Amino acid sequence: MLIAGFPAGAWGTNCYLVAPAAGEECVIIDPGHQAAQGVEEAVAKHRLKPVAVILTHGHIDHVASVVPVCGAHDVPAWIHPADRYMMSDPAKALGRSIGTQLMGELTVGEPDDVKELSDGSELKLAGMEFTVAHAPGHTKGSVTFRLPEQPDIPPVFFSGDLLFAGSIGRTDLPGGDHAEMLQSLARVCLPLDDSTVVLSGHGPQTSIGHERATNPFLRQVAAGPGDAATDAAPPRRGM
Repeated sequence: MLIAGFPAGAWGTNCYLVAPAAGEECVIIDPGHQAAQGVEEAVAKHRLKPVAVILTHGHIDHVASVVPVCGAHDVPAWIHPADRYMMSDPAKALGRSIGTQLMGELTVGEPDDVKELSDGSELKLAGMEFTVAHAPGHTKGSVTFRLPEQPDIPPVFFSGDLLFAGSIGRTDLPGGDHAEMLQSLARVCLPLDDSTVVLSGHGPQTSIGHERATNPFLRQVAAGPGDAATDAAPPRRGM
């Protein structure tokens, strides 16, 4: 399997291109602010053919390059219906203006072909099968994508802004809900095998086993109600 990832734009949002191997079809995950050039460089370097864009949620730092990327390759974008409005109205999604200078660099709107994600669905794209899990908390329409274990390759979990190395996504923007975030961590993350590789929306790669042992938020939900593990927790991240 080939996974080419890079941080893009003002928020350092991780964009990923995923393919069975170099020279084959690929799926693009979260082409955010100023990600289009990086996508094209990765496509050329690895001789890839994009077949779809899939989005973990609708915040502008994850979707700002969806229109040009989808247009350049004539591919659909997949997003949960609860977050679809954010592609056309990013300021509403943030509860504030994101700045006229930055807005001038964004392509606001939907690509020509938008498809909607649902909890538990299996996306069969580019010869791979992504399991979708609805994981509200950061936004109402946040989702994660999981690739199953393969020979000599552990499971891979694209967590978006649900789970980071040492932290979780923020919940103080419109649509955010801390209680929902904890529920999503318990329902979506805790059942995963410790060997699962976590590729998040921001920051470095980690694993479920490492986060289960060290992440104060995941330790809290694993311990159950009444645990105070987040008292000294690091700041939550994401837009």
